[in-house]
Amino acid sequence: MTEIRSTTELPARRRDIEMTTEDGLVLVGELSVPENADPVGTVLFLHPLPTAGGYMDSHILRKAALRLPAMAEIAVLRFNFRGVTSPRGTSQGVFGEGIDERFDLEAAVEFVRTEGLPTPWLVGWSFGTEVALNHSLDLDVAGLILLSPPLHRTSVATLERWNDNTTPIVAVIPELDDYLKPAEARERFAVIPRADIVEVGDGRHLWVGEKQASRVLSEIVERVNPSALPLPTTWP
Repeated sequence: MTEIRSTTELPARRRDIEMTTEDGLVLVGELSVPENADPVGTVLFLHPLPTAGGYMDSHILRKAALRLPAMAEIAVLRFNFRGVTSPRGTSQGVFGEGIDERFDLEAAVEFVRTEGLPTPWLVGWSFGTEVALNHSLDLDVAGLILLSPPLHRTSVATLERWNDNTTPIVAVIPELDDYLKPAEARERFAVIPRADIVEVGDGRHLWVGEKQASRVLSEIVERVNPSALPLPTTWP
């Protein structure tokens, strides 16, 4: 048996994908699905701030793609927002300040639909949480999982609009976050009474280290396929 480490790659079917946005841009990404089974759920990742180095290989996204198809029978879609480069390639366009990225999100949700995958859970991290909150209210999604939401670009009015539907919202808040600590998060998200605020002790905004990364992946799996918990620490 092999201990699972930060670079461990578990079995899955992985392929490079492209998506075209409504405003005509081609975005690059990767779809990872279980090797020998149909996925029981889908996770669609929205990466951190591009101008601060966020991209589809930001470590939580990469580890999810490397592990969750095998560990939890979850399909993982990750992609570069417009204008963002990774080893996979460069998505066309330029940074849209969290506004034009709505077209990127819409294209990704449509890609999931055309692939015949289960309705996706949106998993945003930092900047990605704001894209999710600001632009997915009318999209067909199973729920929102918000990792380290800064709420810089999301207004109270936008949060209140989420009371118009019943989409599950989970905010995973690091105790030592640089932007939004648990007490303030509870206050800010109070306008959405159903929002589930999960405080992670000793957690930090970037979720650095295997302990924090594993906790984040477990929080995701708890919502998407809880029967797969606890996640293994060795393989096979």
